[in-house]
Amino acid sequence: MRDIILFAIIFGLIPFCFLRPWIGILVFSWISYMNPHRFTWGPAYDFPFAKIVAIVTIIGLFFTKDKIPLPKTRETILIILMGIYFTVTNFYAIYPEAAWIQWEKVIKILFMTLITIVLINDRRKLKYFVMVIAFSIGFLGVKGGIFSFVTEGAFRVYGPPGSFFADNNDMALALNMILPFLYFLMMDEENRRLRLVFGGTFIMSIISVVFTYSRGGFISLAAVIPLLLLKTRYKFILIPAVLVILMTGTLFIPEQWFNRIETIKTYNESRAAMGRINAWYTAWNVAKDRPFVGSGFEGLRGTTRFIYSPEPESTAGDVHSIYFEILGEHGFVAFGLFSALILYTFATIHKLRKNSTIDSKFRWIDSYLNMFQISLVAYMVGGLFLGRAYFDLFYHLVAMVVIAKVLINKEIRQPQQTAGI
Repeated sequence: MRDIILFAIIFGLIPFCFLRPWIGILVFSWISYMNPHRFTWGPAYDFPFAKIVAIVTIIGLFFTKDKIPLPKTRETILIILMGIYFTVTNFYAIYPEAAWIQWEKVIKILFMTLITIVLINDRRKLKYFVMVIAFSIGFLGVKGGIFSFVTEGAFRVYGPPGSFFADNNDMALALNMILPFLYFLMMDEENRRLRLVFGGTFIMSIISVVFTYSRGGFISLAAVIPLLLLKTRYKFILIPAVLVILMTGTLFIPEQWFNRIETIKTYNESRAAMGRINAWYTAWNVAKDRPFVGSGFEGLRGTTRFIYSPEPESTAGDVHSIYFEILGEHGFVAFGLFSALILYTFATIHKLRKNSTIDSKFRWIDSYLNMFQISLVAYMVGGLFLGRAYFDLFYHLVAMVVIAKVLINKEIRQPQQTAGI
């Protein structure tokens, strides 16, 4: 029955994805992040819904007038350059077959990011886009929170099988990144019921992060929560409330959770932690030996470990860092492009915030800028311990910042054009 309902919903939306391709972006994001097909047991489970929606959306893009030219911002140029450079380095990949499979996935993410910027071109669409992503991952947070209550926190929370965040560590990263979305949507929402939905999803998502048992997720959460409290207008109410919740929560969290988190302090005694550090050394050694091309996608494994790792037997199978992942797989130039993308995104947020403080008519963007900034911090901190340099949520976050910049620039130009008439 679930399969039938899902087929009916998605294929019912297909005509809208063609006629209004920006809706296709929303549907594509919903499928990509919530992975509704992973909650079925029949033919829908492995059906390529996202691929079909993407194809229809791209076809519709050629016919619709509701689009803008791709803006020539630093962020969009860097995304294009990264795609080109990834392609070049892949010709020198250590494991070509695996590399080209991964290349296809990454190029699709970058391509859909650029299409998103072209189609999400007004305030209303931006809000729907943010809400769809927040609710899609937030739904998984609510599901994980309920699971944690039922099992009394005895088991880890995982993401949907086959998704970008199927692993507990990846799930923690995704949830930490959307916590700012949920929080600021809740603070700005005028509808009381919807505000309660955002608030409940926010709280349940925090619980889910905790019970992923992810140490990196815990560190990222410890960075996100203070930043949220710092940005809120209701510090004197929320800070004591958070302290009460934390003190009460410790009474119900099982001892095994504390035992795992405490290993952060004794990382040198943890085989998993030392394996990650060795994996970082492996990536660094590959980059030094192949500074312009790295190992190519999926190259930091197998024989590569035994050649470049100081302790091959203890090296983790994954590089476990967005920074070392880019560096080891594509070399120093790609690392520079990736780092520049993060830094320029931060710089754009800072510049837009200056505009919003100068002119009150741009205050609508304040909450968006806060959520984007804190979400980016969550990615940077969580990414220290997780190999998700190609996580589509990061690139969607960059897209949102570019969209916000385009909208603000458009509003700045409009009075000038009116005055010139």
